Amino acid sequence: IGIAMGLWSSESAPHPRPMRIAIFGDIHSNLEALQSVLADAQTQGCTHHICLGDLVGYSADPVACIDLVRSIDCPVIKGNHDEQAAMSGSLDGFTELAATAMNWTRDQIGEQDKEWLRSLRLQRVIRDFTVVHATLDTPHKWGYIVTPADAAASFTYQHTPVCFFGHTHEPFLFSTGIVVTKKTFDQIKLHPGKQYLINSGSVGQPRDHDWRAAYLIYQPDTLEVELRRIPYDIETTRRKILEAGLPAELAERLALGT
Repeated sequence: IGIAMGLWSSESAPHPRPMRIAIFGDIHSNLEALQSVLADAQTQGCTHHICLGDLVGYSADPVACIDLVRSIDCPVIKGNHDEQAAMSGSLDGFTELAATAMNWTRDQIGEQDKEWLRSLRLQRVIRDFTVVHATLDTPHKWGYIVTPADAAASFTYQHTPVCFFGHTHEPFLFSTGIVVTKKTFDQIKLHPGKQYLINSGSVGQPRDHDWRAAYLIYQPDTLEVELRRIPYDIETTRRKILEAGLPAELAERLALGT
């Protein structure tokens, strides 16, 4: 998986700390939200980090967000905004608002960072769980897991008990059973024998009408997952968006959580 396995083994030390993994994504160039999430993860005793992609797009600090994520040396997967930031040409599938922000973002990012974004994988198996930005059935097409039918398609390609994903900017989970069910959660203990698809929400642009940054803490030894919502300096983020000349709507929507 491209990292030292000892870092991810609960047996790598004589008296190992319980593994607490901060899982976050959809940062979208929101440096203040990312800093607040990482600070909270530290206070919560997180031992590892995983990034579910979309480091860039929409907000005004793409380079700083890339630098900060790279500095913690954690597994990172590619999101659709990461893919487009490292490319040139048409932005098929992007809204006018997203395309405007992406063209600005492309101008900010240097070739070294673009090459790093291009090198990211679409999905990974880490320890005994999977991470992907969009879907497991067609990760390169950037579809959305929103309905039980969407989840069922990804479950077909899921070979681990748990998969964490992003892309929708809304935290929720799907689980298998007689039927695939969808639910929201704050804390949940997973049941052995079931499979789960769990969305981490968004660090930098939540769309569940809660402006606070979202991320997960996963404890694989106890199968517990906690959703964390963290306030951040949203006014600074909004000011930076306007000062960068990005559309005002990108600043306004942050406070609405849409």
